[in-house]
Amino acid sequence: MCEDIDDSVMGMPLIGDKFPEMVVKTTHGMINLPKDFAGKWVVLFSHPADFTPVCTTEFVGFAKKNDEFEKIGAKLIGLSIDQVFSHIKWVEWIEENLGVKIPFPIIADTGAVAMQLGMIHPSKASNTVRAVFIIDPTGIIRLIIYYPQEVGRSIDEVLRAVKALQYTDKNHVAAPENWPNNDFLKDRVIIPTATDYKTAMERKKKVGKGKDCYDWWFCTKKI
Repeated sequence: MCEDIDDSVMGMPLIGDKFPEMVVKTTHGMINLPKDFAGKWVVLFSHPADFTPVCTTEFVGFAKKNDEFEKIGAKLIGLSIDQVFSHIKWVEWIEENLGVKIPFPIIADTGAVAMQLGMIHPSKASNTVRAVFIIDPTGIIRLIIYYPQEVGRSIDEVLRAVKALQYTDKNHVAAPENWPNNDFLKDRVIIPTATDYKTAMERKKKVGKGKDCYDWWFCTKKI
């Protein structure tokens, strides 16, 4: 159950908002979000229900990538509207039958957290959608992904997104489609667009003289 949720936060939070403070019950005990993870990136992901096939494949996928998330300073947290006893039994089933240990906590939500974060699936009772919230070390929501119940997520894409956010924050650049494996830019990143005429004209001179600039508004660099 969720012990304490800030009722002053109304409506679904958006990218750039502070993640609402809450105290939640999990398979690893009570957790204060986002306070207990200050200084860390957090990947909070919901699933429709325990003991369901697609969710099981996702949890196995997240578990197998857990060490990679840990290496980049990111913590995984699952969530569904199930009792903690159901979570524990499901985690036990996954380990016993699939040989995969679930190392991250799972929130046992009564529906309060899912409602506050906009996770409830329309017309499907209390089941949650496959939502992903990526929260930065300061508690700001940086990315939100929503999938329907019928489609499982790509864990590699979630991991890639965290890495891209970390790199662009550190280097003040933008990441192209599928970075660092873009079809024509490869692992190059995009530098901020020129905002004054002089800089724009200087960049325009570089067009056609290599891979740096395609136009004054589209310049890249090697990472």
